[in-house]
Amino acid sequence: MTNTAVQGDADARIVSVEARSVSIPLDNATSFSTRKVTARNYTLVRVRTADGAEGIGFCYAGSRAGGLVTLAVRELFKEQLIGQNALRVEGLWQEMYQESLLHGRAGSVMRALSILDIALWDRNSRAAGLPLSRYLGGMAKERVPAYASGGYYLECKTPDKLAEEMAGYVALGFKAVKMKVGMLSPREEELRIAAAREAIGDDILLTLDANNAWHDLPTALEYMKRYEPYDPYWIEEPFSPDDIENHAQLARRTSVAVATGEIEAGRWRHQELLEKRAAMILQTDAAVCGGITEFRRIAAMAAGFGVTLCPHWFHDLHVHLVASTPNARLVEFFPDDQVLNFRRLVDTQLEFSDGDLIVPDRPGLGFGFDEKAVERHALDGWA
Repeated sequence: MTNTAVQGDADARIVSVEARSVSIPLDNATSFSTRKVTARNYTLVRVRTADGAEGIGFCYAGSRAGGLVTLAVRELFKEQLIGQNALRVEGLWQEMYQESLLHGRAGSVMRALSILDIALWDRNSRAAGLPLSRYLGGMAKERVPAYASGGYYLECKTPDKLAEEMAGYVALGFKAVKMKVGMLSPREEELRIAAAREAIGDDILLTLDANNAWHDLPTALEYMKRYEPYDPYWIEEPFSPDDIENHAQLARRTSVAVATGEIEAGRWRHQELLEKRAAMILQTDAAVCGGITEFRRIAAMAAGFGVTLCPHWFHDLHVHLVASTPNARLVEFFPDDQVLNFRRLVDTQLEFSDGDLIVPDRPGLGFGFDEKAVERHALDGWA
């Protein structure tokens, strides 16, 4: 090994791993088909190496007990990473995964692994002086398409108000929008969807998110018969993520593409979704599935099945992954901070133009944490 290589290894030695929990109240209680959310918890991490380079990671940790993810970072993985070479990302992933086997290969433990993996990729691309998308071997040059995500249930939000919201996204230049479905009766839901479609016109992609609303195939089909005349592009998470068989059955019986996978962890569960043809669109979330390392494996496997990825949440992260993944298409984008209030914790917002997101040209993820905002919402200190 050359002296240069030895020095590079020494510079990349991990000297610090810190995690912190934050909780941000929503300005307005927001409802999905199955639950109401009044606050969002996030876990943040910082990984620093001997050369002073730092990478950050983050994930959504639910609306209750978000500290479980932070605890997993501190108690399960932190000491395992100290002293290791940050460039050895694949090896570190495998060692963290092996350590997680007895505690949970999904949920909070896998989210902890995911955000540490994200931080490693961020650190390495920053140290290389490259935006993460280019460090990963980017496909897109400057911009990637996005859809405006909204359409949540709020008190007094009539179909007309929903339509106004959807039309507002189109006025901003977006060619695709998303709204929530599944909470109300089939007739009430049809009125909402009809209003949205009329407001946005025929040429805009209208995607529907059921958030695990249904528990059996006949009920799902009853709703889908109401939805199909309005030409939705996909129906998202129609059933529990564990109910892969009903996803597959619905996919065979509706003309609407089934999309799911946003809270799925690991390539093996994604493989089952693919083999059973339970989804033609995977919404794999790198902050949930096992990090950027596992996201890339899942994307490559999906390509072999002709399946597209449209990753879930965290547009600040997924803009880089869509820009560097051949079979990824759309980034989920939140135009304001009312639902994805993580936006309040970062110091640089993504730019968008004519429905596309501008791929950051700054090193790494292209943003940092706004430390004043973090302090304002923190549940604990960096440790």
